[in-house]
Formats: sequence, C-alpha cells, structure tokens
Amino acid sequence: MSTVLEGILYGFSVLMFIGTMWTFTYKQRIRDINRPVVVVATLLFVLSTAHMIVGIIRLQDGLTKYGVTFHGGPAGFFADVTQQTFATKNTIITLQTLLGDGVVIYRCYVVWQSVWIIILPCMMWCGVAAFGICMVYAQAPTTDAKNVFGNETGHWITAFLSLTLATNLLSSGLLAYRIWTIERNVSGAYTTNIKIPILRVLIDAALLYSAALCASQVCFALSNNGFYVMGDLIVPVISIAFYMVFIRVSISKNVMECLETTVCGGLNESDRRFSLRCPVQPSVQIGHKDDILLTDRDSRKMDATLFTPV
Repeated sequence: MSTVLEGILYGFSVLMFIGTMWTFTYKQRIRDINRPVVVVATLLFVLSTAHMIVGIIRLQDGLTKYGVTFHGGPAGFFADVTQQTFATKNTIITLQTLLGDGVVIYRCYVVWQSVWIIILPCMMWCGVAAFGICMVYAQAPTTDAKNVFGNETGHWITAFLSLTLATNLLSSGLLAYRIWTIERNVSGAYTTNIKIPILRVLIDAALLYSAALCASQVCFALSNNGFYVMGDLIVPVISIAFYMVFIRVSISKNVMECLETTVCGGLNESDRRFSLRCPVQPSVQIGHKDDILLTDRDSRKMDATLFTPV
C-alpha cells in the first residue's frame, strides 16, 4: 500500500518537477538560468526517483524473491529493518530531509541578512544529520535490530523526527515572520499583490511538510504500521512542497517582468518628452537589477530573496 500511495505522489512530483524546470528555463538564455534552483530541483527529483526504485525492488524481494522462504513470510521480511533495501530507503529519506531543511535555512539567512538568526536552525540541522546517521547505522544489516519500533532503533527515529519537525517549523516561522513584517511596511499595491501569494505558498509548503512529519511521529508513537506508509510518503511530499514554492516564485517573477515592460514601454513619444522636461520622483521604482518593483530597502532584500528561491 505504501508503495502504491508513494507512486501516486511521485507522479505528481514528476509533473511539478517538469513544471519547475519549464518555468525557470523556458525562453531563457543559459547564462540567465537560475542554476541553484535547477540543481536543488534536480537533486530532489533524483532522490525521489531513487527512493521509488528501491521501494519497488523491496516490494519484489518481499513478495516473490525472498518472502516465500523468509522466516515469517513476506510480513516478516518487510518488518525486518536489517534488510539492505530498508537501510537504503532510510538513507535517501535522511538526505532528502537534510536538503529540504538546508534550503529553508538558507532562505532564512538571505531574508534576515544575519548569521545570528540561523545559528540555532543550523545547530538543529546538524542534530538532524547526526540522528539520521545514527538511525541508519542502527538499522544496518550487521546490527541485531529486528523491529523498527524496538529500543535499538526507536529512540533514534523519535529524535530524528522530532528535531526535523522543530527545525522545519522554526526556519519556516522565521522566514514567514520576516516576510510578513517587511510586507506590512510596504505601501506599493503591486508589490503587495505579488508578495502575499508567495507568503501564503511558503506557509502552505511548511504546513504540508509538517503535517506529514506529525503523522509519522504519531504512528510511530502508537507502534502503528502506518508509520511505514508515512515514511514512504515523506520523500515525494518534500519534493512537492519545494516545487510549489519554486513554481509560484517563478510565476510571480514573470508577472513582474510583464508589468515592468508595460510600465516602461507603455509611454508614447509625447509622454516621454514631457517626462524628460518635468522629471518627478516616482512613488514606486522599477528595479532592473532584480526585475521587480522596489519600494524601500527592506523590500529590496525580500525581493532578492523571493526571486532567488535557493
């Protein structure tokens, strides 16, 4: 069941990956392509695909290859955490989690422009990495662990999920709060209409990821087999959450570019001559550096961040 549900979400993530690559590369020169976004999106796609492939191999091994002769049958095979495929899937989950949390922390740093703000998130990120390594090691084929809910692996999994959830909530909260405080001081109507949807999609992505983590933690605390299902679903959920942000930011950037073209190119010859004779200070300035509307210093910082998603 977990593989089937993961396959459905994986299909959505593939479509969103294609949409992300299209929005950032369509009609763009190679030097203008946002390479960090392309790299992160590709890594998310590769890890999701690898996890899906390993899941299919594990399903085949448990049902046809080893499940018949394994002690306890297919159920015993899938419950055995020392299987190589199980350890591989957890390794991929750890890498995907670290990548996603790292991107959120980097956004936080760019928005706040302060290293002090991300000290605690970075320490928590290192803790996630440490607990993830210990979790994978505890489930290695050379260990004596036989059950994912046992004492050998249980405390590592609990620590990993708890710290991951805390890191995501803290980083996303700092990011959303900073954007909200800047937005509150921005008076430009065009800027407001563009940035509020971005703030909403950032919050939606954080809530989607957090809901998956909370469901996994509840299932694990209850020793419910639903933990296996949620464990497989987290990988495509992480990809979908970040593709949501990438696509929304790219759409907003394209809208602002069209607006800038309209504002700058919509004047006739007499209007241009009049503006040269009677120059005035515009209430809303057009920022050519970031191709966005700039109204003040804080807005420039936020715009540069939002339109440089990673």
